[in-house]
Amino acid sequence: MADWTETHRAVVHPWNCDVLGHMNVRWYAHLFDDAEFHLWSTVGLSHATLKKSGIVTVIANTNTDFLHEAAAGELLTIVSAFTKLGGKSLTINQRMTNSEDGTLIATQSTVAVFFDMESRKAAAMPSDIRSKLKAVLVTE
Repeated sequence: MADWTETHRAVVHPWNCDVLGHMNVRWYAHLFDDAEFHLWSTVGLSHATLKKSGIVTVIANTNTDFLHEAAAGELLTIVSAFTKLGGKSLTINQRMTNSEDGTLIATQSTVAVFFDMESRKAAAMPSDIRSKLKAVLVTE
């Protein structure tokens, strides 16, 4: 069975923090987005590889749950997993934790839709991509 993959490590810098003294929501989005790019590459489907095929993914929905504050100086680790496959879409879930004590900081669930670069419309998930993703699918 497939498992969660470490996809990103980061440091919370002072400029990432807002007037309340914790990391601002814009930086969670940034870190989760970077991690998602790395997840794709772990299965041989980097953005560049997908783009060459003419079929890429676009984000249709994202939901972030903020569970614990992250302050300047904290070390963060993100693990990610492909968790659901549809006909034209898939779901990616991610977890951000404090690298030192394991505290769960935030989670994110994203629905990505396959997108034909030429027609500029949603497209069926190519069978070769489905096969790769099915092999690494993690059940929640």
